[in-house]
Amino acid sequence: MNQLILDVQGIVHPNSSKTHITYRFHIGTQGGKLRIHFAYEPKNLDDREQSKTMIFENIDKYTECNQRERIQAKWESFLPLKNLITVSVDDPERHRGAGHRHDPEQLLVIGEREASPGFVSGQMLAGMWHVTLSLHAIVTESCRYTLQIHQEEE
Repeated sequence: MNQLILDVQGIVHPNSSKTHITYRFHIGTQGGKLRIHFAYEPKNLDDREQSKTMIFENIDKYTECNQRERIQAKWESFLPLKNLITVSVDDPERHRGAGHRHDPEQLLVIGEREASPGFVSGQMLAGMWHVTLSLHAIVTESCRYTLQIHQEEE
């Protein structure tokens, strides 16, 4: 059995940075494993001038005055600016882990006997599960994502 239990896509923007999007899905029968496919694009902000503006704004915001000139001189070391969205999962009773990966395409597994790094294997409970997308940084004008979750027999 290989059943698609969640299939969503969305578009996020820079004002979504430092927020979360949570999707709920129901597992009807205990057991098996989840196969989560998550992808987003673009990964990098390719506009050099826009990147420079953002870097200087953040240097001004987050650096002490006496350090700004030194850090501004090496602003290019921060390139390329990247979008970052990560995935975490909760079962009906507990947190099952988080994958703070920088890969813009990920295949994650959570099962009774195996789990991708950052996630916990264990009993696959029937009930309401949650998957959370953490939008750490959205630096491009828009960023598209897709999320599919399949339940499979082990």
